[in-house]
Amino acid sequence: MSIEIFFQVIESIAVVIAVGFAIVQVRQYRRDKHREAAMELLHAFQAPDFTKALCIVYAMPEGLSEEEMKKFTGADFHLVYAMATTWESIGVLVCRGEIDLQLVDDFFSGPIRISWCRLEGFIKAERETNERETIFEWFQWLNERLGEQESEEAPVPANIEYQDWSPKTEWWE
Repeated sequence: MSIEIFFQVIESIAVVIAVGFAIVQVRQYRRDKHREAAMELLHAFQAPDFTKALCIVYAMPEGLSEEEMKKFTGADFHLVYAMATTWESIGVLVCRGEIDLQLVDDFFSGPIRISWCRLEGFIKAERETNERETIFEWFQWLNERLGEQESEEAPVPANIEYQDWSPKTEWWE
């Protein structure tokens, strides 16, 4: 074997190794991005004001008018409004592919669906009052996407769905 062929073989092997390394790096990047998004969602959900807003919404009857909702929430109206803007922001991020819908479903499907049911009347009144149909449009969009997933298959509690779960051990995932 000549020296030229030897170096061509080495060069080919180096290219194959580089491509393999690049594939592994892209997978690692995607996994890290997914993990980072999950952690950000978790941090948002664990904020005391967010939790308080969610408790208020859970206790709220459906179909309240804007005035009734403001009376029901009292001084904490801004917390409920901030929670709704969080759902709005998550909707935009899901639509643009920054956060996976399944991840949001795993973390927040119940809270988002319940929040929309309780706040829908208020949001529609806000749209009418301000003559702006885009108010909380992404919150509504996200709720509808989650509803589509639930209409295909009823939600299964995680303790049942993952009862036989074990951690992934494959190095390439």
